[in-house]
Amino acid sequence: MIDPISSPPQLPLIAPSLLAADFANLADDARESLKAGADLLHVDVMDNHFVPNLSMGPAICESLRKSLPDTYLDVHLMVTDPESLFEPFVKAGANLISFHIEVCDDEAHARRLCDRLGELGVHTGIVINPPTDVERVFPVVDAFDLVLVMSVNPGFGGQSFIPEVLEKCRAIKPLLRENQRLEIDGGINPETATQAIESGVDLLVAGSSIFSLDRDSWSERIRSLRS
Repeated sequence: MIDPISSPPQLPLIAPSLLAADFANLADDARESLKAGADLLHVDVMDNHFVPNLSMGPAICESLRKSLPDTYLDVHLMVTDPESLFEPFVKAGANLISFHIEVCDDEAHARRLCDRLGELGVHTGIVINPPTDVERVFPVVDAFDLVLVMSVNPGFGGQSFIPEVLEKCRAIKPLLRENQRLEIDGGINPETATQAIESGVDLLVAGSSIFSLDRDSWSERIRSLRS
């Protein structure tokens, strides 16, 4: 399996968000998006507590792993208690697990959770929501493999891009090493992708922008997002 995080085959990377896929044909949609040029898959996990929605659990991740054994799975935990889900998702085949700075009590808490994921053998990500001061993540950026800047308020797909978050991207990018990624998620289309890339982003999560189109248009859309 190619490691797109620390050794990306190309930049920017494109990660289709499966939250926007057809759940009745999830494996097929995932497979076809990869054939169309995507680099990895983004799996959104919601607990109906941290965010007002409920979505995919470890069983979905495990099914994707069985269907796509060589695909990199980027799991985004939008949950109040991420640590309780670390082991289930690692066992289900996650390659990277991200959790929110907003659920961490302090820097030590965030680092402890990061260390736990490292012990479990997966890449680590820290996520920041649009209303949160970017300085919340500054003290812990060095510990993680990836920083994910949310460009919508998490919970639902299909929302409009919040352009103010680009300032967060510009502030975070100089703090990252070459083998760390800066990811953005929410409202990504060819226009907002250009803005994000110019702000330092090198991993674009796109859901509705890809999956709302007919499959024969996915390859062109992924090319347009990347360029």
